[in-house]
Amino acid sequence: MNSTVIFNIIRFFLLIAAQVVIFNNLTLFGFITSFPYILFIMLYPVNGNRNVLLAVSFLLGILMDMFSNSGGVHAAACLVLAYFRPGIFKFSFGLSYEYQTVRLDDVLTPERFSFILISVVVHHFTMFLLEVFRLVLFWEVLLRTLCSTVFTILVCIILIYMFKPSRR
Repeated sequence: MNSTVIFNIIRFFLLIAAQVVIFNNLTLFGFITSFPYILFIMLYPVNGNRNVLLAVSFLLGILMDMFSNSGGVHAAACLVLAYFRPGIFKFSFGLSYEYQTVRLDDVLTPERFSFILISVVVHHFTMFLLEVFRLVLFWEVLLRTLCSTVFTILVCIILIYMFKPSRR
């Protein structure tokens, strides 16, 4: 096993632990929640195996569903995010993605911010829409998506730069 695989395994378990212990218990105004566990999907190596990403994303989501007692919405939202991740990369980074030179833990540029923003919106909208599962409450889904997206992006950016690997 190389160091990237070990680092991703550690990141997987640390993000799940942080989500379950800290962020599931941190709710603002009764409906705004942060879900930084999706950082694992966003920070997964660009040149990594896509099938492995889909399988691990499902595992990540199902574990979150088990801890949150949410009936599969996290698993579905994680799978949707993992499935659309290459398209989001292509939209945000263009040719840099084609040459696989993308690093999310560098200086926050508009491209990196747009990737994080679109990824979080895709995940949250899917999750909240499946959680409610009624189009009558569409505006509530949009409000929860918007507010939770802002909170999640702030937490994700803080976590990315707090645990930024050192350059050697």
